[in-house]
Amino acid sequence: MTAGKFLSWQVDDVKITRVAELGGQPFPGTFMFPACTAAMVRRHAWLRPHFAHEDGRLFGSIHSFVIESGKRRIIVDTCIGNDKVRSIQAWSLLQGPFLAHLAEAGFPAESIDTVLCTHLHVDHVGWNTRLVDGKWQPTFPNARYLFGRREWEHWTSEQALHRDGDVMGDSVKPVVDAGLAELVDMDHVLTPEVRLEPTPGHTPGHVSVHISSRGEEALITGDLMHHPLQCAEPDLANNFDVDAAAARRTRRDFLARYSDRPVLVLGTHFAPPTGGWVVHAGPAWRFSVTPAADSRSR
Repeated sequence: MTAGKFLSWQVDDVKITRVAELGGQPFPGTFMFPACTAAMVRRHAWLRPHFAHEDGRLFGSIHSFVIESGKRRIIVDTCIGNDKVRSIQAWSLLQGPFLAHLAEAGFPAESIDTVLCTHLHVDHVGWNTRLVDGKWQPTFPNARYLFGRREWEHWTSEQALHRDGDVMGDSVKPVVDAGLAELVDMDHVLTPEVRLEPTPGHTPGHVSVHISSRGEEALITGDLMHHPLQCAEPDLANNFDVDAAAARRTRRDFLARYSDRPVLVLGTHFAPPTGGWVVHAGPAWRFSVTPAADSRSR
């Protein structure tokens, strides 16, 4: 990992860069998890100082990852976006410098060739579009946007309820209307080094992103976990889980599969240092920002 304004990791030939939109201020755990208490957070001392405040509040982040695989530039999840009316006041009608920061990191919007959304929640699709002359236009004009077919079917169904404004209307359908969208399966392969991994539960078509290069591995979680606390409390459900029971099963399977291995885990809402390794700790797990001695991810 390299430090500074932007975080980046090298997984052999693949580079992954984190560009943040929001984060830094502690918030009550109940914002994410209805059953979370300050006492629960304080029980897990390893969460401090990076992921939890001493008083039991949590730290989080909303950010994108840009994957450079061969000549491909793939942005994973596009945060909240500007100018969009949202029910969470801190997310509504933002006027932030995300695109400028993306360009400063070396990725002007025109250079992105693939946009991948792990799922279609509000804080993962926002910068898919931007407001131009009163209309929502695709932000990344030279990119193909990959949406999971199962995810698309769910959120465009009559039964699906959008609790946070017209997310599909302002952040997804304009991309489809522009002819830039592709519906893909949950195990879609993007490059020889980057593929999707099905992790349903938080939403029906939720996926994570598996990166593998010359024997080194990394996983971008999406929202199968929202916070490292869920390593120690894997049954802790999120406020926005569509199927909480399935999300718990997926999370436990993920933690068991990748714990105690040299696999870099990059949390889509994990505060800096954001990347780490899952290790067994008693009956559950913890998230370590220090690699095991035999880890080859860096």
